Amino acid sequence: MPSVLLLAFAALIASTAPASATPTSAPSTGAESSRTALQRSVEELTGPHDLAGAAALVTDPRGKRWSAASGRADLGTGRAMNATDRFRIGSITKTFTAVTALQLADEGLLSLDASVERYLPGLVRGHGYDGRTITVRQLLQHTSGLPDHSDALADADVSWLRRHHFAPRELVELALREPRPTSPWHYSTTNYVLVGLVIEEVTGRPAETEVTRRVIEPLGLRDTHWPGSSPTIRGPHSRSYFTVREGGADGAWVRVDGTTWNTSAGGVGGALVSTAADVNAFFAALLGGRLLSPERLAEMRTTVAGDPNRLGPEGRYGLGLITGPLPCGGRFTGHTGGTRAGHHTISAAAPDGRQVTVVVNETPRTEEAAHALLAAVNTALCP
Repeated sequence: MPSVLLLAFAALIASTAPASATPTSAPSTGAESSRTALQRSVEELTGPHDLAGAAALVTDPRGKRWSAASGRADLGTGRAMNATDRFRIGSITKTFTAVTALQLADEGLLSLDASVERYLPGLVRGHGYDGRTITVRQLLQHTSGLPDHSDALADADVSWLRRHHFAPRELVELALREPRPTSPWHYSTTNYVLVGLVIEEVTGRPAETEVTRRVIEPLGLRDTHWPGSSPTIRGPHSRSYFTVREGGADGAWVRVDGTTWNTSAGGVGGALVSTAADVNAFFAALLGGRLLSPERLAEMRTTVAGDPNRLGPEGRYGLGLITGPLPCGGRFTGHTGGTRAGHHTISAAAPDGRQVTVVVNETPRTEEAAHALLAAVNTALCP
């Protein structure tokens, strides 16, 4: 997840009211006002912040849905952005993987408090790292003390990166060469790559297969799939864009099409393709108790303080879930997702069951733009 999105996430949490704030009462035209406000929010993303396209899908507590969209899904053809296209959901993939691991724990096939060494002997060793002292729970919670392999790829040649297929163990090796994180909570996709390898070890099947048969297929998420080594997105989808400085740090921003991209660097921590409707349906099933036992769901929702520079002073992380305060009271539960190729997403649920998934198909270039993406979530969840 790009640092600009995480910094904006921290800024948004820092600016919201405390969890004890009294919720504002909705006006008599609340539904229409909410839709108008959300439409303005997505228009701000494509207007003042100049992102290619933005869309949001809201599901209210009664199951009614509405959407808002602005800008272009495809700058080449001029096709309008919409809330039904498929897109890369980035780190929201982590929640799918966490659910699969927790189901296996429910079935007694793995222990959250067992060491990584127990399942993957010798893999996490060297450079000051030791899998014997790291548990599966710590991987899911980002308290393992492991760095993120994404840092090792930060300066990689983009033309190579978008074509290269990474094996999970290759990603782990890249991470172990990085310096040890200095904070006890450190966001790292490598943690989830390791969870995926643990899932494969205890089931004898690839983690992607387990996520599909345990989560995607039972919920009927027909627009959700793993791209594997394919650099393309199947079915109707928005294109994705990112920008680079032409001619160095002082050059003009140039927009690059990142739609064709091998996303194996995300693995089971970031490679899924889905739609806003499927993501909302997944979180509704999860938080509604349809995917895990009550005891295991409670474990998943038990959080630790995140790095304030990442999740803000009140942001917390569970086992594949992010929580934070809402300006209208209570806390949201969900996850964020970003890809280097350009798609950036936030999916969150309010305590009353209202849900929203907001997606943009271009990497925000400024903290203000990323903050506006997160503010659209507050607009949807606080009618």
